Amino acid sequence: MRWTAKESALFFESKEYIDTALVPLTPIAFDEQGRETGNANEFIQLITMNIEKQFKGRILLLPAFTYFHSESDDWKNQLLASWLNELKSNFKHVFIISTDQSWKPILEKSGNEFIWLPAVPLEHLEDEYKTTIIEGQVKQLLNLFVMKWQNAVSQ
Repeated sequence: MRWTAKESALFFESKEYIDTALVPLTPIAFDEQGRETGNANEFIQLITMNIEKQFKGRILLLPAFTYFHSESDDWKNQLLASWLNELKSNFKHVFIISTDQSWKPILEKSGNEFIWLPAVPLEHLEDEYKTTIIEGQVKQLLNLFVMKWQNAVSQ
């Protein structure tokens, strides 16, 4: 499910079945890194929308946690910690996904499920190649989600 008017209403009707939140982290920059952050955003959006489609009814895809690339790490960490506290009180599993590797040590140290993906430059690829790349990444990630869920059940 996505956080839209129609699907959020459905979420509240079937909340007991949706135990997983998926949070994309996407940076924004208006300097020389702007093009790179735009590409990263498109890549993460395509990946997360495809994951959500495969696990509809089990995952809630939230709007991206968007931050300026230039903001201080302390501020980003505080804000994300607030998000995560709220999410953990409502979901059994919270997965965070980003192309920004700087989050990895912070999120893993705090015990969060962090998925880092290197951004693939999509701007010059034809749609069929984009689709192939995205499908390949999603296929690998689907196995990761299933494995995490199974591990949680067996514990």
